[in-house]
Amino acid sequence: MGKISTGGDSPQADEADLLQLQSRQTVWTREENNTLWLFLAVCDRKNQTSDTEQVSFLCRGENGMEQTKQNPLETEPIGKLLLQFSVPTVMTLLVNCLYNIIDQIFVGHAVGIDGVAATNVAFPMVTISAALALMLGDGGAANISLCLGRKEQEQAEKILGNGLSLLLLFGIGLMAVVLLGTTPLAILFGASEKVLPLSVTYMRILAFGLPFQMINMTFTAIIRADGNPQYAMKSMMAGAATNLLLDPLFIFGLDMGITGAAIATIIGQMVAGSICLLYIRKFVHIRFCKSHMKLQKDICKHICSLGFPSLCTHMANALTQIIMNHLMRSCGADTKYGSEMALSVYGMMMKIYQVAHAMFVGVASGTQPINGYNFGAKQYPRVVKTFQIAIVVSFVISVVWFLVFYFLGGVIGGLFVANNPLYREFSAYCFRLYMMGFFVYGLPQVSASFFQAIGKPKKALATALARQVFFLIPLAIVLSNRYGLFGALAAAPIADVLACATAAVYIVQEYRIWRKNGFLAAKN
Repeated sequence: MGKISTGGDSPQADEADLLQLQSRQTVWTREENNTLWLFLAVCDRKNQTSDTEQVSFLCRGENGMEQTKQNPLETEPIGKLLLQFSVPTVMTLLVNCLYNIIDQIFVGHAVGIDGVAATNVAFPMVTISAALALMLGDGGAANISLCLGRKEQEQAEKILGNGLSLLLLFGIGLMAVVLLGTTPLAILFGASEKVLPLSVTYMRILAFGLPFQMINMTFTAIIRADGNPQYAMKSMMAGAATNLLLDPLFIFGLDMGITGAAIATIIGQMVAGSICLLYIRKFVHIRFCKSHMKLQKDICKHICSLGFPSLCTHMANALTQIIMNHLMRSCGADTKYGSEMALSVYGMMMKIYQVAHAMFVGVASGTQPINGYNFGAKQYPRVVKTFQIAIVVSFVISVVWFLVFYFLGGVIGGLFVANNPLYREFSAYCFRLYMMGFFVYGLPQVSASFFQAIGKPKKALATALARQVFFLIPLAIVLSNRYGLFGALAAAPIADVLACATAAVYIVQEYRIWRKNGFLAAKN
């Protein structure tokens, strides 16, 4: 039976430490889309285990003798494990969604449709900053996990130092770019002439919070790699709570409108980012040294390359937002709703969509450590069972949200902009049309995570990007030219169905390979 120890031939760590090491090696992380580095982590796991069907680790019993103990990922019920790994990720992402939703609700009531549209224009900027932060966070966490698994302590600490330096450079650099080019960026992101002044005001203030937002998101991934996801979740919750408390004070109490919303947001980001920075002194498995902040080309290359899938995914989100903003503005102008209302409702709808998306990300992320470990241990039936359970759970979630979108779209719109029947009417129309195919949304998300865990990065990335890059953007452009606003919105359900079909084809192909290789005949 293969054995994993934490130090040479004589294991000297207790069970908890070994469990933390296992979590790092199977890459206990969030969403979404860390294709290449999860593949490397699985390979690292396979290199450290024997060819037997079971993988075990050692701990010392009370009598001082070595005892073999199976890892819970190999023995615990799949449903229990999936719940255990999914919930923290879902909670963290939901808290992060609150920033934008809270702002839009308060701004909608204080400023109206134009204010909501202005916050929507700024959303691509927030997404781009998230893309850069997650590239550094996911790439850094991946490298740190692999180095710790290989007992390369100093190299892991150099990665932490270099990652922090890159984070400061990217955060300050992005802030400078936004401050110097706010107006052109707002126009690029889809601002109409009417909402441009509000958009510029909102974006300029938010720019000062971008470094802290990036610190929060980057450190969240690294803190998880250090085995403390609860701390990362608490930092984000503290930031969201601060934003929630300050929004009504600044917007209504001080009558600052959209300016107050932006200030409340950056204060919340500063709180969350500062709490994350305090963790530097609390790292358990690595330590921070200023000397390691000196940038090294090879280390920076490794960080960026392993975080590249996360960058691609979120940049695709930003590109989709920008293109759809322009289509809403241009196509909406030809309808009774107008450019500003179309832009506002679409932005509001995307904020609610992010809440639903977070649940799929949580389920997908929850499968990663289970699939990664059991695939490395050659427990293929458990991998299949995990995928099957995740598909059922994601289908239930997608059906529930489909019903919410179909029947409650107008009600949701009324929460953001009150006493406007036309706004509620268009909200109901948008939700029903744009989310018409949402009941099949879950399969591509879970499939991408599945391919990540078994070391198929090309299929994982293709599945993750299929909906937006391959289908939604081209279809929205083509259909809007012929059918106007209806065509732009109808592109989404078509893209959902095509992305689901793409994922299904990849899954069927993979299962055929498994049957051919005899994987599905393995005993649990």
